Amino acid sequence: MFLKPLVTDPKIEVGEYTYYDDPDDPLGFEREAVLYGYGPERLVIGRYCAIASKVRFLMSGGNHADLGPSTFPFGIFGEPWASNTMDLVMSAPSRGDTIVGNDVWLGYSSLVMAGVNIGHGAVVAAGSLVASDVQPYAIVAGNPARVVRRRYDDADVERLLRAAWWDWPVELVTEHARTIMSGEPANLERIADGARAE
Repeated sequence: MFLKPLVTDPKIEVGEYTYYDDPDDPLGFEREAVLYGYGPERLVIGRYCAIASKVRFLMSGGNHADLGPSTFPFGIFGEPWASNTMDLVMSAPSRGDTIVGNDVWLGYSSLVMAGVNIGHGAVVAAGSLVASDVQPYAIVAGNPARVVRRRYDDADVERLLRAAWWDWPVELVTEHARTIMSGEPANLERIADGARAE
């Protein structure tokens, strides 16, 4: 299902045509896939992303303060602990917003940690734990996720980022969908240049 019309949390921003594939609960993205979104941090997902079933985003609200010997969050269990420790619970560090670029494929059961930035065109293999930033057009896998290979060399990545096909009007995307899926970066660059010239 396309996510944009379904998301209601103002801290979650999803671009057009990004979909969530969960055959058991296609409407449960906010409840099942975005965990611990208690703080001000946002989850920003670009356009044309593919999010498989059981993908999870762990937001900074799940962090525990580690100021002393114990990380146990006493304050969340109410009084008498709350009045004495809730300020410490709330002092857990933020890792900032979690950003997923455009045209990113997040494989089945992958886990994205708080504050990670996943670049445009990246692929996250099934079951991966993404604990650090992912460069555009990289394929990452494992726990922790590491680059398995790059989809394109630096020059072609620059072409693709300049072309930014995901920002094209949907009519242009529709006209060139086959080239977007199977063409070369230079083809997309030419189409983008031609569209800008009009």
